[in-house]
Amino acid sequence: MKAKDILLGLVVIVIWGLNFIAIKVGLQDVPPLLLGALRFFFATFPVIFFLPRPPVAWRWLIALGLSINVGQFAFLFLGMKLGMPAGLASLVLQAQAFFTLAVAVLLLHERWLWHHILGLVIAAAGMSVIGAQQGGSMTAIGFWLTICAAASWGTGNVVMRRATQGVPPFSILSLIVWAGAVAILPLALLSWFIEGPSAWQAAFLHPSLNSAASILYLSYLATLVGYGLWGKLLARYPAGVVAPFALLVPVVGLSSSALLLQEHLSIWQCVGALLVMSGLVMHVFGQRWFKPAA
Repeated sequence: MKAKDILLGLVVIVIWGLNFIAIKVGLQDVPPLLLGALRFFFATFPVIFFLPRPPVAWRWLIALGLSINVGQFAFLFLGMKLGMPAGLASLVLQAQAFFTLAVAVLLLHERWLWHHILGLVIAAAGMSVIGAQQGGSMTAIGFWLTICAAASWGTGNVVMRRATQGVPPFSILSLIVWAGAVAILPLALLSWFIEGPSAWQAAFLHPSLNSAASILYLSYLATLVGYGLWGKLLARYPAGVVAPFALLVPVVGLSSSALLLQEHLSIWQCVGALLVMSGLVMHVFGQRWFKPAA
């Protein structure tokens, strides 16, 4: 990769790593489901009027919006509201890589390779260690809701792969924006009936600078700028070259949470985090590292 493109990749990783700080800040004043709806509302309008609908069937576009946007962010925001620390959320959410493969095996008949299985076993051991550390800074429900978010993201990845098979090239940003538009109404309805009109009233009548900054960050930086730059990199380089950058998101998430939110991991959580990262690295690089010499 060219040096400027490596820099772009690192910019995206920093934006996405700090995304978890923005979520935690926003959740202080805005209920989680409403925060999700507002994120996609501002990421969609007015940008959608300048981006043509991607050449993807409506059924796939709706399925993508419901899985990768409604499912992932409803579970993630609820989990973080109910006790999942921002740094650990950035790490546990990366279990999406294994859910992606599991769903692809079931629906697309892809095959598990040895390094996938080994990476899954190592990461699952790490998740088990983290999940066992309930109490203190992390709750059980926050942990499991984040796991559900990772499963929704993994399902959405497979939907995206299936939806884009055989279609002409298009801007990934248009897909992100149009799938985001699908998520607005479901998230708003869930918020209205679960969180209630009083929560909306409190959020809109007494807005804070922190909540406004959080929504702007989530909508424009994390969504439009982040995915826009990521799409440019994917257009220039193979996915196998670009995707490993995502392994740095938990590094930024954990370090920034410790610095800005004073979140500190226990010894066992550090052990679990190290195992999860090792499993992810094995999942991505295992075949390349241990490929027999010709």
